[in-house]
Amino acid sequence: MSDLFCVATEGEGHRLVAAGLEVLVTGVGPVNAACALARRLAAGGITRVLSCGIGGAYPGSGLAVGDVACAATEEYGDLGVETDDAFLTLPALGFPLVPEAPDDAARFELALRPLDRAVAFVTCSTCTGTDARAQELVARTGGAVESMEGAAIVHVGARFGLPVGEVRGISNLVGKRDRDAWRIPEAIEAAEEALLAWLG
Repeated sequence: MSDLFCVATEGEGHRLVAAGLEVLVTGVGPVNAACALARRLAAGGITRVLSCGIGGAYPGSGLAVGDVACAATEEYGDLGVETDDAFLTLPALGFPLVPEAPDDAARFELALRPLDRAVAFVTCSTCTGTDARAQELVARTGGAVESMEGAAIVHVGARFGLPVGEVRGISNLVGKRDRDAWRIPEAIEAAEEALLAWLG
């Protein structure tokens, strides 16, 4: 079995590289993640994909800075149409996420769950920076963790027919931005160590 480990930035994969694993630095955001992963998978030789990095915890998630969680589901938090009455996802507009998915499936179920704590992940192209936006996303998605690449990585994996897992350390609480409260190095370490422990 040949694993590929995706990280958005080089700093999120140092321990994985040191362990001799194949690490793909995708770049930040869903487009960079999708392009980099699709190009690597097209070259062949990969049987499963693991995404590792940091994320923010939504209000009410029960997660704190320094915790680690894996994705039970992934969805795009800001891909769709905003109307006066509601936010409409692509499937709600008649566009399935992937051709093989049910027409009304607005999220991906992850095949790999490396940790016992598996929660709903949400991917946003624009990081949430206000309490009001955080509350709106929680109410609409039921999400616990926000990132910028996860859904795109799972999406590409689905198109290639490969299982995907995602592990993230919590670096901050989602809401009004307070950079002084962020703990990025600690979150990176926690995510990598959790993934390495799962690999045995």
